[in-house]
Order: sequence, then structure tokens, then C-alpha cells
Amino acid sequence: MKHFLRELDKIKKMILSLGALVEQRVNQIKQAIEDRDVVIAKEIIHLDHEIDEMEVEIEEECLKIIALHQPVATDLRFLIAVIKINNDLERIGDQVVNIAQRVVSIAKHPVAPYQFDYSVMADKAEGMLRMSLDSLVNQDLDLAIKVLQLDDEVDSIKDEAYDNIKKAIADGVTEDIGYMINLLLISRHIERLADHATNVAEEVVYMIEGEIVRHGRLD
Repeated sequence: MKHFLRELDKIKKMILSLGALVEQRVNQIKQAIEDRDVVIAKEIIHLDHEIDEMEVEIEEECLKIIALHQPVATDLRFLIAVIKINNDLERIGDQVVNIAQRVVSIAKHPVAPYQFDYSVMADKAEGMLRMSLDSLVNQDLDLAIKVLQLDDEVDSIKDEAYDNIKKAIADGVTEDIGYMINLLLISRHIERLADHATNVAEEVVYMIEGEIVRHGRLD
């Protein structure tokens, strides 16, 4: 039993380490977007393997514990939730890399007359990730539910970016359509990042309450 508990504690530390790394990457990409910083963007792309490797290691450890110890009830729920959170954190890392690639492309061109300020959207997405990870650390149900309620705000900003960029293209603000598409994709990737942060919060709710709240199933 002590060995089993030690392994569970090890899993907890591993998922929190991955969460801290992913949060660091999100903070870096915010700076890269704001400053059109190619150095940071390329570093994020180059180091993507770190998150991928940690994700695989965590999943393998979880599956090993399930196979060897056949946990039930709360312990099994914890391991299932960690596997799903692990996957969402890796997907957030993928979205950060996607944004970094867009930053590298945008930085090749002079600053166009049209810009969209992503700072509010990026801050909200980063805040959702931080809150979801805090809810995981502290097993804080109220905080996890708050994250779920913030998702619509990021979606609204994404829609605003889409409408503004579409209007700028129609008005002929710039002839570089590729540049505008990259701006649009950045908003899409940030929105997906927030979606995965929401998924993490949903799994925390499942971990604590044993209730599945995906697809809007939150009373």
C-alpha cells in the first residue's frame, strides 16, 4: 500500500511539473506575440520535444499503475483524470508551437497598417490555465468551475478578431493576405489553448466530484 501511495504521489509531482513547464511556455509566447520576437518563438519550437517526452512518460506511468495495482474508486478516478489532463497540457504545448510558427512568419514582413491587440485574449487564456492548474494543486472545485465560466469570454474575443480581420481584408487595408491569415490563426490558436485549459478544469471537477461536466453539463 505504501508503495502504491508513493507512486500516486510521484504521478502528482510529474503532472504538476508538466503544468509548470506548459505555463512557462504560454508566458513566453505572450511576450513573443507582443514583441514579434523571433528568437523566443524559435526557441519554443525547438524545445517542443520536452513537453512531448514528459507527456509520454506520465501516460506510461499512469497505465503501469493501473495495470499493476488495479486501483478503484477515488484513486482510479485520479489516474484517469491525470491521463486526460496530461493530454490537454501537451495539446496546449502544441498550440503554443503553432502560435510561435505564426510569429516567425509575421516577423518576416514589415508591420502592416492593421494590427490586432492579442494581449487581453492571451492574458485571459493564460489566467484560465493558471487557475485550472491551481484548482488541480489545491483540489479547489470552485476555482475549477470559475475556469469553465470564463471560456465564453475568450471565444468572444476570437470572434471579434475574426470580424475585424475580415473587415480589414475587405477594406484593402493591406495587400498581404497571408499576413492577415496569420493574425487570424493566432486568435484561433489562443482560443484552442483556452479550450484545453477548460478541459483541465473539467477533469479537476471529475476528479473531485466524480461528475463528468463536458459539453456544457454543469448545473
